[in-house]
Amino acid sequence: MVAPLTSRFCNRSGQVTAGVLRGERSRFQLFGDTMNTASRMESSGERDRIQVTQVTADLLKEAGFAKWLIPRNTRIHVKGKGEMQTYWVRKAKSPVAKGSDVKSETMSTVDETIESDGGESSGGSSGEYGLGSEGIRKLTKTERLVEWDVALLTSLLQQIIASRGGVVQNTKSLSREEMTIGSNGTVLEEFTPIIPLKRFEVEDLQQRQRPSAIVISDKVKCQLRGYLSNVASMYKDNPFHNFEHANHVTASVKKLLTRIVNTDASNGLAKANDATTWNHNGVDLVDLAGHSYGITSDPLTQFSVVFSAIIHDVDHPGVPNSQLVKENTRSAQIYKMKSVAEQNSVELAWDMLMQDEYEDLRACIYQTKEDLHRFRQLVVNTVMATDIVDRELQTLRKARWETAFSENNSALLDLSMGPDESETDQENRKATIVIEYLIQASDVAHTMQHWHIYKSWNEKFFMECYGAYQQGRADVDPSEDWYTGEIGFFDFYIIPLAKKLQSCGVFGVSSDEYLNYANANRDEWAREGEALVKEYLAKYYRHQHQDAPSDIISNDKQRSVC
Repeated sequence: MVAPLTSRFCNRSGQVTAGVLRGERSRFQLFGDTMNTASRMESSGERDRIQVTQVTADLLKEAGFAKWLIPRNTRIHVKGKGEMQTYWVRKAKSPVAKGSDVKSETMSTVDETIESDGGESSGGSSGEYGLGSEGIRKLTKTERLVEWDVALLTSLLQQIIASRGGVVQNTKSLSREEMTIGSNGTVLEEFTPIIPLKRFEVEDLQQRQRPSAIVISDKVKCQLRGYLSNVASMYKDNPFHNFEHANHVTASVKKLLTRIVNTDASNGLAKANDATTWNHNGVDLVDLAGHSYGITSDPLTQFSVVFSAIIHDVDHPGVPNSQLVKENTRSAQIYKMKSVAEQNSVELAWDMLMQDEYEDLRACIYQTKEDLHRFRQLVVNTVMATDIVDRELQTLRKARWETAFSENNSALLDLSMGPDESETDQENRKATIVIEYLIQASDVAHTMQHWHIYKSWNEKFFMECYGAYQQGRADVDPSEDWYTGEIGFFDFYIIPLAKKLQSCGVFGVSSDEYLNYANANRDEWAREGEALVKEYLAKYYRHQHQDAPSDIISNDKQRSVC
């Protein structure tokens, strides 16, 4: 009989030195006091338990996960360190029958596979449980994604409230404004080329409370969870445009927002070295030189962009806008044949947020008429930017980029700027455009990530498009030009988009990373794409339990033999 594999885990947070040791067996290794301490703690651990140091525990508490921690009853002795207070990470409980007296709690964990560059969430991860009517049960993939969104938006709500001195008051005085906002035309007609972001004085930033000191009430969290659960239910079960895709986009938005870095020593944006201007991601909120054009100093802007990523494809029909226009659907008529799916997503998600049951949640997001309108405008602009097919919108967007960021843009600025446009207006123009390109890059983030991630999402998109063709909702068989179309998509959209992220000077090494992956995936697709398209087709027919065309079957068999 083979004994089950068991392990002891120890974690300490801190700086490490990394390097590859040369020799007969070259290997990557980490060095330093952090590694030494974690290694020496291992001997005092227990089987199948995670032990963490006080430093790691403090970081978890600041991130809002204090409930994960159980202090050890006795201090442990660590060689070279002496006595140390450590903590156990609370175990997830195994499923139990209804009526059991085993006490448990729902663990709102961040799904690491979604937060990472990968973006895909496996459906069978263990250790994530929720309390349901039948006792403890395993969370579904959708529920885990919702919990990830709850944790992310809660941390941003803490920053918003901290930025206004911890004030959260009833907003019933805004009820009339909430009812009428966006009622004077279509969503697209609300689009504006310049969103006036809120500017903070240095004194405001220095006096801002630590977000970790802000307590979001259980009532608000319940409303947030309920809202996000309803949003998830409004996503259709499409192969590509689904709730998992929305979270993949959200993860990329979060990554880009948190990787805004300092490229100028004179800039106020830097890694936080003190507690005066701090946010939960460890990035200083002082942005004196305008490196991020005000995006990093305004948490409502960040919340709005993340919120938009989550709701941007709500109720997506699984076919492009051009097909909705061709079918002359009711939504196409309502939205005047422009950006149909995007406008519908904004309207559905916004109308739901304005319902009475989310009143306390809204009070955390905004307190004034000005903040309400700014939130609405940011959501509208951000979601509308995800329509990358409309040629008119593309042309306008390109012209606005050239106006703001072209190296030879003085003449363009003279033509586009009003006589009274200030330096702040110019900064707001750049911020508005950066936000649009940030969401666009995130919407196609799979093309600028590891090859296996790109291939996985590309297959899902193919299945969605080919399925629509098989249902008679597309005139052209997408498999006929999928290979060449992807190469064109890389050459004329993805790679230029990655270069724009690089040239705007906001995202530091992330823009280089995105561009490198885009080029690598384009080259890999050129080599493997034709065979992959045939593989996609064969898989589609297998899933549909249909007989594939003979040329597909023979090709599939040939690949199996090889």
